[in-house]
Amino acid sequence: MSDDAAKPETDKPATAAEAAPTVTDELVTTRHTLATPDGELAYTARAGRVVLWEEKVEDDVFKGRKPRAQVAITAYTLDDADPTTRPVTFAFNGGPGSASVWLHMGVLGPKRVVMGDAGELAPPPYAIADNPESLLTVSDLVFIDPVSTGRSRPVEGQKAKDFHGFTADIESVAEIIRQWVSAEGRWLSPKFLAGESYGTTRAAGLAQHLQESLGMYLNGLLLISSVLDFSTANFERGGDRAHALYLPFYGATAWQHGFHEGRSLEEVVDEARAYASRDYPYVLGRGARLTKDERADAVGTIARLTGLSEAYVDRANLRIEHWRYFGELLRDRRLTVGRLDSRFTGPAASGIAEHMDADPSMDAILGPYSAAYQHYLHHELAVRDSGPFHVFGLGVNEHWSYKEFENAPVFVIDKLSRAMRQNPHLAVHFAYGWFDGATPFSAAEESVAHLQIPDALRENVEHRYYEAGHMMYVHEPSRIAQSADLADFVRRRS
Repeated sequence: MSDDAAKPETDKPATAAEAAPTVTDELVTTRHTLATPDGELAYTARAGRVVLWEEKVEDDVFKGRKPRAQVAITAYTLDDADPTTRPVTFAFNGGPGSASVWLHMGVLGPKRVVMGDAGELAPPPYAIADNPESLLTVSDLVFIDPVSTGRSRPVEGQKAKDFHGFTADIESVAEIIRQWVSAEGRWLSPKFLAGESYGTTRAAGLAQHLQESLGMYLNGLLLISSVLDFSTANFERGGDRAHALYLPFYGATAWQHGFHEGRSLEEVVDEARAYASRDYPYVLGRGARLTKDERADAVGTIARLTGLSEAYVDRANLRIEHWRYFGELLRDRRLTVGRLDSRFTGPAASGIAEHMDADPSMDAILGPYSAAYQHYLHHELAVRDSGPFHVFGLGVNEHWSYKEFENAPVFVIDKLSRAMRQNPHLAVHFAYGWFDGATPFSAAEESVAHLQIPDALRENVEHRYYEAGHMMYVHEPSRIAQSADLADFVRRRS
């Protein structure tokens, strides 16, 4: 994929100081077929690592193009397709610090992991199956692992931490996309970005950067489990906002675990939404000015919706923090509920701990996805590499730089708004899981409602909901439905 210009030959031998390690693309090409309900697809996979190049300028003097990193990608392209009409979707996960294994093997790629679901998990070593619902049926796919995730690494002499920050991450991923589009002759292809979790934060900034800095206009964004304003999930420095925005998720979770017998999920969520949008912010904002009757009424309502005891809600001063909620809801059963997916439960390490010691939903999915992808990478995509594969880059999340938002929450609503105003054809698909406690649906809805766009452009925004969690595709009915929804979006917006 490298578009590094060839250097002219010279008779002058390079000195030791001038010599640099040779860094090249390392891609393996394999050919495959996928049986789908509409017929057999013949496609080519190119997997491995590509060189991320950077133009160096010092004191206004151009110093050439230098390699900065080798970035792991897996690209799937339909054989014999017209590149001017065939869409291409660039996909990545979040973290920050996560490889793209989740979207790759969960819902978008031509293969998927078979791991079971909440309450019926498959045992190791797990399995891989064809994915006839893959987005490959309507779009070519390029999965990107940002530097320090998966098999992506800085080249010799470069610092990994230089890539671990909001702007640096956007710029490096954008350059990988630009290099691939240029090398593959895909500037006239319909183009989409698919991100999950922090990948939606990246995608919002990336859309603006690609369009404004590189002139690469997009057709659409697929934002799965989105977070565009970090203050919506900040219980410590976000005031009372997060407490209200999490209430509908708490209601859905309580429903899932039997605290709302005789009621539908929709009824519970609608009531929680209504209370969270009006009465709850008022109650929290009143503070000590609440009357005794007002406080008692609030305690009763919050306890009923969340499944918690009135005594706990009262002791919590009406403010239910999510990490504590995960450990408190099923405490009497010695269970904790999952953060990524509250349908999952796991044994509590301690019956008196303030909050859970680990996320049972992450415990359930990490092993299957890690094993399945690495087997697939080596045995079917034929990538040979003895280096470790990092599902989560070591220390990346903990040391990620948000210096651009010093003394302010991470906020990309303005960037997505600008991208949509600049390109009125840019459409955005939002996917939500009712049981997602990491990026709850009601917090994301709040962000979408505050997009700074004309009313006419709101027709470019669509919402889909699934009876599952953060990675809603681990729930088989949701995977089938979501696959159809994503494919339909790409078709309509191409």
